[in-house]
Amino acid sequence: MWKFTAATTTLPSKIVARFRSVRGGHRPAVACAGVLRDPVSKVEPDVPVHRDLCPGARDYHTSSGQSDPLDYNWRARSLLWKAALGTLALGGGIWLFNRPSLALAAEAQPNKPSKKDDDILARAGRHRPDLPSYSYDEVSDHTSREKRIWVTFKEGVYDITDFVDSHPGGETILMAVGGPLEPFWDLYGVHKSAHVFKVLEDLRIGNVLPDKDNKQLHEVVNYFVKEPKRHPSLKPHTETPFNAETPRKMLVDSFLTPNELFFVRNHLPVPDVNELQRNHTLELTGIGLKRPVSFKVGDLKKKFKIYKITTTIQCSGNRRTDMDKTKPVKGLPWDIGAVSTAEWTGVKLSDVLEYIGADESKVSHVIFQGHDRDIEGLSYEASIPAATAFDPRREVILAFEMNGKELPADHGYPLRVVAPGIIGARQVKWLERIILSEQESMSFWQQKDYKIFNSSAAVEGGGVTAKAIQEYPVQSAICLPEPGATITDDYLTVKGYALSGGGNGIIRVDVTIDGGLTWFEAKLHSSDQMIHREWAWTIWETSIPLPKEHRGEIEIAVKATDSSHDTQPETDTGIWNTRGLLETKWHRVKVNVDTRKQR
Repeated sequence: MWKFTAATTTLPSKIVARFRSVRGGHRPAVACAGVLRDPVSKVEPDVPVHRDLCPGARDYHTSSGQSDPLDYNWRARSLLWKAALGTLALGGGIWLFNRPSLALAAEAQPNKPSKKDDDILARAGRHRPDLPSYSYDEVSDHTSREKRIWVTFKEGVYDITDFVDSHPGGETILMAVGGPLEPFWDLYGVHKSAHVFKVLEDLRIGNVLPDKDNKQLHEVVNYFVKEPKRHPSLKPHTETPFNAETPRKMLVDSFLTPNELFFVRNHLPVPDVNELQRNHTLELTGIGLKRPVSFKVGDLKKKFKIYKITTTIQCSGNRRTDMDKTKPVKGLPWDIGAVSTAEWTGVKLSDVLEYIGADESKVSHVIFQGHDRDIEGLSYEASIPAATAFDPRREVILAFEMNGKELPADHGYPLRVVAPGIIGARQVKWLERIILSEQESMSFWQQKDYKIFNSSAAVEGGGVTAKAIQEYPVQSAICLPEPGATITDDYLTVKGYALSGGGNGIIRVDVTIDGGLTWFEAKLHSSDQMIHREWAWTIWETSIPLPKEHRGEIEIAVKATDSSHDTQPETDTGIWNTRGLLETKWHRVKVNVDTRKQR
């Protein structure tokens, strides 16, 4: 039997041993910028995948920091929690399989669970008297294709043998053979969705006999014991890992979002702040550097000029629920609050790169690795083009303060990347390593997630043609009035935000209440920003006269135009994508109007 302790944060040795026995033995380790990793045979999925919280795509770096193109394919040591029986959420995501019956939702779905869904959630894993029962010893004996591959969940036994070949992550699913799913699924609560459980129950073959080992089997690791306290006003979509948006009214209460109300997007558990406080070091390595260079945060403060940059960070899934109304999409059900603005204090990455002697002519991409790690110790990782990282005018900073205060735990303490005008997924928190590379990051989040595919594609492609999202397009949203509000005044006051990526500013915001026949230009409040380096949002407001003696529903719509004269599209036609990323169509809010009450 497997025994798990609350103190451990790595895979129990028996799990690794069991996995290797199924795989057929050990494989040699290779150096990865000072970290030993285990190369495996290349497993390129036959079908598209989306593993939002599951870093299945991993490369290793040579001592120079350069990625080896022959060894970046999906790593079989990724665990079941990033495998096909479940799905992971957070960042969104979805696992898609080559048979409709095996499509599993990776993130919490935008639609509320139905009564039928609640019934599935309640029944999954319960004892079924119509099925045979097996002892834990019998289950643990089924760890090969010849004997069949079994796993357990609660009181259920499941045969996943035929499922393994359909798994887009290849043999990573074998990490759970002969044992329980709970150690992996407890890492991400979003596995426990009605859709996932329905597919799981289709693989059900029996029940597990209760015995004295049952308690041991379910003593699992709590990977989220170090999570910080959060403000109760935040609107959570998942608790583990924590993902929550800023309430719409609070988005426009002030230009800067208070730290406590800044939206939170975590892909993995928050690292131990006390451990980071004691031991954090930033390492820079890679192409053109003779040896790695390390800095403490205190060193950065002493050696480099300190800058304050006001910038808005937006999740690329912001407003996903709007795109879901056009056609269902997969991912965390963000409304309009996956965006916030802060003043960040730090040092310019370009200054640090110049100091260590980095040669931009040799570097194509700059990779960031965070201290947030998955169950086997692999870090969240993303990259930006070298042209962005080396350019002092792009103002990419290594930030250690947020709105004049030490970085909060949820926002990257003690050091994070702030890359203005770029989607939040590239702005790595809890930063511990920077790698200068000829290739972009080969992590899952760079290669498989945060990409947009053809609108006609019901299933995402393998990422060969799609490019990783960096800058975001022009965007706006209505924060006030809230949907369903009743307006009794003669004038309708409308307030919201607008922003664009790459340093483009907002030059106009237009609001309509008659489907676009008549437009009202809003007053803009953008603070003082340099042209083409407008990293923060614009708060806008307008007041619209309402028809007299009117009673009924009115739909408000808004569109913004940026300094490149790009304007939001009216509909999702042409921009819809199965992941619900970069939703930018006109934002609409319906309110009830009764101006007769003023008479």
